[in-house]
Amino acid sequence: MIRARISASTGLIVAALIACATSVSAEEANDYPTSARAEYVFGCLKANGETRQAIEQCSCSIDVVASLLPYDRYVEAETVLSMSQVRGNLAGQFRSSPQAASLLNDLRRAQAEAEVRCF
Repeated sequence: MIRARISASTGLIVAALIACATSVSAEEANDYPTSARAEYVFGCLKANGETRQAIEQCSCSIDVVASLLPYDRYVEAETVLSMSQVRGNLAGQFRSSPQAASLLNDLRRAQAEAEVRCF
């Protein structure tokens, strides 16, 4: 009887530890703020027809991107992408630097993977 209680208690403790570990990793994977996710989905919807199916696909897409690219790196890549579209000398640095190319490549790879998984 005592042994059964110890086993049950041990099982509950193990289950609680697994739940805690799972919730921590879920929080780490979900480091994109809601506003960034909403902005991505809004842009994706504009590009994909604003249908119910597009909402599902675009939501899936940002989840995939978020799972592959840390938020800080995503922000840097989006900044480079935005600045590279500006005319002038300053924008040239964003179009030609190896660091900018690396950031854009990371973003494009994540988006390509999202395209494969979600569309």
